[in-house]
Amino acid sequence: MPEIEFRSDVTVELVRASAHDSDVLFAARVSTQGEQTLEESRLEGSETEVDQKRDRGLINYLMRDRHGSPFEHNSMTFYVQAPIFVFREFMRHRIASYNEESGRYRELNPVFYVPAPERNLLQVGKPGAYDFLPGSAEQLALVEQQTRDVSVHAYAAYQRMLEAGVAREVARIILPLNIYSSMYVTMNARSLMNFLSLRTKREGTHFPSFPQREIEMCAEKMEAHFAELMPLTYDAFNKNGRVAP
Repeated sequence: MPEIEFRSDVTVELVRASAHDSDVLFAARVSTQGEQTLEESRLEGSETEVDQKRDRGLINYLMRDRHGSPFEHNSMTFYVQAPIFVFREFMRHRIASYNEESGRYRELNPVFYVPAPERNLLQVGKPGAYDFLPGSAEQLALVEQQTRDVSVHAYAAYQRMLEAGVAREVARIILPLNIYSSMYVTMNARSLMNFLSLRTKREGTHFPSFPQREIEMCAEKMEAHFAELMPLTYDAFNKNGRVAP
């Protein structure tokens, strides 16, 4: 049987992007300036301090007043490795394109998620307003040991079925939700801001969110790429309470 690997992290890589603040400005100004290609808009840039202030003001206005369509004329594709239970939460967001590896067509690798020691374990409060607190040393040890034991046992059973000639699509049904999968996900800035508003917990947001930590780990890595690609848009998103326009 292949050697089993346990991880406590997620992978998010920016594979391809066509995403610039100028994309937002180009789309927004077509109503007043008429035809202009996206390439011309990017080449023009904002060379003076007055231009930069004007651009920042326009993006902030669009965000504040929720004129959302100009934020859709861009694209970001991410490669994500995470446990399957995280992907099920991802795909609740029907504002992106997903392609995930298939356990019907390939043998799944023995890579399993086990919570890191700093991962909070206790859930207190009521639905929609939970707080999560650290677990005891005994609880941490229990979670780690049981997760490892179940993963090893399930993957061994999976291998036995494959070796007996059972179809991959049948053998996979016994694998636990903490096995890693991989996917490509493509979305525009408006969709990404919607995702970030729901899957990150931040002080000062207009609509507080209480995401599961593992999908928040993915969201934080995606957010870092977004901040670098579209700094004016990202700044306006934060200044206006992290509400998608």
